[in-house]
Amino acid sequence: MTDIDAPMRYAEPAADQPERDGSVSLVVLLALALAVAAVGLAMVSREIAEPFVLAILAGLAVVGVFCLFAGAVGILYFGQRHARNDLTKAFVDNLPQGALIADGTGRVLYANRSYRELLGLEPDAAVPPPDRAFGANPHLAEPIFRLARAAQQGRSKKEEFRLPPPGEVGDEAGVSPRWFRISVQPMPPDPKSGRKGGLVVWQVDEITIDRAREETSFAKVQAAIDYLDNAPAGFFTADAGGRIEYLNATLAQWLGIDLSDIAHRPLKLGQIMSHDSAALIAGAGRGEAQGTVRHFDIDLVKADGTNLPVRILHRLPRGSVLAHVLILNRGPGEAEEAGAAELRFARLFHSAPIAIATVDSKGHVSATNASFVRMFGADAEGAGGASLESLVEPASHQALRRAFEAVTARQGLIEPVDVTFAGPGERSGRIYLSPIEQAEGESEAAIAYAIDTTEQRALEMQIAQSQKMQAVGQLAGGIAHDFNNMLTAIIGFSDFLLMNHRPTDPAFQDIMNIKQNANRAAGLVRQLLAFSRQQTLRPQVLQLGDVLSELSILLGRLLGENIELSLDQGSDLWPVKADLHQFEQVVINLAVNARDAMPDGGKLAIRTANVSELQSRELGLSHVPPGEYVMIEVRDTGIGMSEDVKQKIFEPFFSTKEIGRGTGLGLSTVYGIIKQTGGYIFADSEMNKGTTMRVYLPRYVERVGEAEPETAKIERKIEKPKDLTGRGTVLLVEDEDAVRSFAARALGQRGYQVLEASTGAEALEMFESHEGAVDLVVSDVVMPEMDGPTLMKRLRETNPDLKIIFISGYAEDAFRRNLSDKDDFMFLQKPFDLKELAAAVKAALAR
Repeated sequence: MTDIDAPMRYAEPAADQPERDGSVSLVVLLALALAVAAVGLAMVSREIAEPFVLAILAGLAVVGVFCLFAGAVGILYFGQRHARNDLTKAFVDNLPQGALIADGTGRVLYANRSYRELLGLEPDAAVPPPDRAFGANPHLAEPIFRLARAAQQGRSKKEEFRLPPPGEVGDEAGVSPRWFRISVQPMPPDPKSGRKGGLVVWQVDEITIDRAREETSFAKVQAAIDYLDNAPAGFFTADAGGRIEYLNATLAQWLGIDLSDIAHRPLKLGQIMSHDSAALIAGAGRGEAQGTVRHFDIDLVKADGTNLPVRILHRLPRGSVLAHVLILNRGPGEAEEAGAAELRFARLFHSAPIAIATVDSKGHVSATNASFVRMFGADAEGAGGASLESLVEPASHQALRRAFEAVTARQGLIEPVDVTFAGPGERSGRIYLSPIEQAEGESEAAIAYAIDTTEQRALEMQIAQSQKMQAVGQLAGGIAHDFNNMLTAIIGFSDFLLMNHRPTDPAFQDIMNIKQNANRAAGLVRQLLAFSRQQTLRPQVLQLGDVLSELSILLGRLLGENIELSLDQGSDLWPVKADLHQFEQVVINLAVNARDAMPDGGKLAIRTANVSELQSRELGLSHVPPGEYVMIEVRDTGIGMSEDVKQKIFEPFFSTKEIGRGTGLGLSTVYGIIKQTGGYIFADSEMNKGTTMRVYLPRYVERVGEAEPETAKIERKIEKPKDLTGRGTVLLVEDEDAVRSFAARALGQRGYQVLEASTGAEALEMFESHEGAVDLVVSDVVMPEMDGPTLMKRLRETNPDLKIIFISGYAEDAFRRNLSDKDDFMFLQKPFDLKELAAAVKAALAR
């Protein structure tokens, strides 16, 4: 609050570059100098004084001529300067909003103190314009650019934006995002000032409090509803037509009504009470002053038709709402003697799962239940105990103090306060405050309800992150499938062009560049499939100690001489079941990322250890089920990561490396491989201290009667014969025209008779028209009307030995899980080139 009787204090501007005024003292000094020179020259002889007199006169003549020209072009003013409007300046200096005036080049001419305070500048720091002060933040680049563009074009513009806190990962230190409103307005040039070009006026206002009120308005309503729903009394509101607009859960439970039914079927007063009682409520208090509360006893009608005696506390109608009605259950056992009621209340109070306490008018806790003591410790119990503010971190004091002031002001429906509890560990919670009537001689002013939300917040963050990664993974898988189709056509038709050009032809190298870049794109698609967990894995039982020992030789060459590599192997490591090549890719990617984080050299330590079920519970990772794991830890001494970066490292195409040094798919590939293997990966990093990546793979335990995988079938690879020509009839089924055209042409050139079909239904008709005289079917997997596996089943109904090759942009595992283990087929992953297709067809016909 501002004391209106206090003398006005004018704030000093943060930056002010006024126009310079003349000074009479300089003229006096110049006159004295000339007088002294004249006296001095008069005391010497004429021959000695004459050269000095001529020099002084020449100098004054030059200065006079210069002043005439300077006055003509406007450099010097011989008239009186414009007087500064001190009243206007004082008004701007004391504005609560930040104000800044800059010229067309962005040079700051004036800024008031509020502007400096909004930016948090030191007293002696230079004052930047808003486009430079906020433009460096990547979150604000777009709105600041629009404002700067408007300033350059001489247009007025206003923007509101959110300035996120450092890290953007929760509110551990009480740092909340800030909201700003910035406006820019051109100021036309003053012809009397002689300044060329107009000025730009910037206004900066922080609107965090206004935004916070808007964002919490819904939360306030929801909290009030939740509080009212669980009240020990019934409550409902009804409009003028007798339709019940709101019914709390307590009353619904008493009446045996399902709240979900009310949402679809409006409930009338006549359905829960007699028409006489409904009329009684409708006519209650007519003619009396608004705000009067009346009570009377009636019977409500339950859903099963029985009566429930209640006491109605009815408030007179306000506006369009007919009534606010509080209901007290007066059924059997509800109205007993005072001693039994007090005992029952004490039992309910102490057995409540929510922490409850009474607070006196000074903010000290006076009476608590068992849950409150368990949540805050024994120091908070009893009269004269700890203050309510001492139970939370200092960052939460201000919000809690505002809520308590609202309680002492007897306000209702006070918004809950999200706080961080004091004490060891990071615990968050929510405190509800409710005012109570103070009887004479009693000091209690409010009831406090506290709920621990630590696990809830952690779970919400984990679910949000998991859903985001799952959605991105599904998108990446779909993109990878479509890209594989396009890349197949590009690579295939590039092969046709290479066949028709000699290496000496000018176009030959261009075609080779097209094919090579298409193959690079295919590599990126494989990484996308790995992230989306849709790649084909070849799991086998691995001893990680042996794998890492062999891999350390390669890692030594990758890391270079300025990085020291150490390998700490745990004793008696448990076996794991994973794809050997994919696991090696995981370790290599983690090591390469660690190397890039240590440009000046450092240490890279790889450690392995067994993690027992008890140890897995002690990790504190709620979404990791307890069990036995093998941990692989990769620790570096690099530059580390911020919290904001750490939250995004597993997202595809996110990279902190320079342009051209990374695709942003390294860690996303690692994430996909680990998740598809059934493991977990976590990052722990601190700026300028290093990063630790921990991978947990489940221990492999061979079960009794478990069949060994068919190694020959799993490891089957297509042999590439030297002669790729052949004979036979091939039915080619592919819905992508470009891929089908390339494949048909490639097989036709190798001597095969090719039958083309764009759908599964068309393929069946063609197969029947040739009376089954087909030696091999090459079919896409995902097609409209009928997919590849369904086509295979239909064709083998009449020809069980028919040979089939599936081609797909998805991985083999993506559809093999839906087929029987007895289904025999070969698989060719898109994209493929001409030789790979011909080799696969010849190998399939030779089986």
